[in-house]
Amino acid sequence: MPNTIQLHRVVKAPPERLFRAFTDPLAMNKWLPPHGFVGDVHEMNATVGGRWRMSFKNFSGQALHSFGGEYLEVVPGARLRYSSQFDDANLPGQMVTTVVFKPVFCGTELSITQEGIPDMIPPEACYLGWQESLQLLVQLVEPEIPNG
Repeated sequence: MPNTIQLHRVVKAPPERLFRAFTDPLAMNKWLPPHGFVGDVHEMNATVGGRWRMSFKNFSGQALHSFGGEYLEVVPGARLRYSSQFDDANLPGQMVTTVVFKPVFCGTELSITQEGIPDMIPPEACYLGWQESLQLLVQLVEPEIPNG
């Protein structure tokens, strides 16, 4: 039976900046691949019904993992819901990820639920990967760098 994981974090950045990090291809390349991987966004149309595609490359072993899906719900600065499916036949099924951006006094409360994780992926590995990705996300969105 497919697994579901839930993540929660408070980030010292406004919801709009976090939302942009989830919908900007260059940002996704920088923060989503967990440690040891590099990312490449091939397609991203962050509108309801729009498609997205991405791949992760294992930097040391060079293995490539590609996946993509469709945006199911897009509420700028507040909520994002999208499907994902691996191209690898050994990782069947469709996942749905829901991201909620809630403004709080010190930034944004970020809640992520990922449903339908293939049985071949242990939930602990999924949590580990997301924790590494969220660490990189925070490093991207928290700094206040003036234009210049």
